[in-house]
Amino acid sequence: MKIIVDTCIWTLALRNDVENSSDAVRELRKLILDQQVQMVGPVRQELLSGIRSRTQLNDLKNYLSAFPDLPIETQDHELAAEYFNISLEKGIQGSSTDFLICALASRYKMPIYTEDEDFFRFAESIPIMLYDPK
Repeated sequence: MKIIVDTCIWTLALRNDVENSSDAVRELRKLILDQQVQMVGPVRQELLSGIRSRTQLNDLKNYLSAFPDLPIETQDHELAAEYFNISLEKGIQGSSTDFLICALASRYKMPIYTEDEDFFRFAESIPIMLYDPK
């Protein structure tokens, strides 16, 4: 089973500090070794945004190239907007990017691996699965 890994998990793993020993990072490494990681374009874009060094940007692009993106279609953007509206009606706010990730996860029937509390709130209103490493 493939698992969409959210930006926050990748960010923990890509840092060069003590957080590299966290449970989330160890789980991501396991998922990578088991070839279960699925990249999506919005996560790739978030990971590559804000990197000032051209060398670091190219290094990260090369590293992430091992993880192809799921195709995104018009229906995914439409579903993301629908999820946005459903959540907003229930008083739950989120970014367009997060709802696009939810739409992709829903269409491809893949869980999302995240520590972002927003996704746990989204799961109360929209049909997404969250990956539980336990």
